[in-house]
Amino acid sequence: MHHTTTDDEKILRSVLDGWKAAVDQHQPGQVAAHFTEDAVFQGLHPYTVGRAGIAAYYDAQPLGLTAHYRILETRHPADGQILGYLSVDFSFTDRPTLTVHLGILLQQTDHGWAIAHYQVSHLE
Repeated sequence: MHHTTTDDEKILRSVLDGWKAAVDQHQPGQVAAHFTEDAVFQGLHPYTVGRAGIAAYYDAQPLGLTAHYRILETRHPADGQILGYLSVDFSFTDRPTLTVHLGILLQQTDHGWAIAHYQVSHLE
């Protein structure tokens, strides 16, 4: 079964809205819960695999950090997978907003959709 881009975007938003809410509320465990058990995660530090490393990454982020995303592209590489390419503004209380590009792969699991791959690029 193939979804239309609109369906893919809706699914992407449902996962990312939960991710954003947990980031905005500084709840690292909740952020990590939106990822698969073996997710490959590349933020702006060396990559990590799995939820424990993801939780630690977000736990180290400053209080007051918020995320605002825009979906730029979606693709449907295979059944049970959605690829998203986004622009994300991370806002801080004490420094300028950081705009990054995010490549994200969602995977359908027994517990719904989750992030299996997350890779940030910081383009100057």
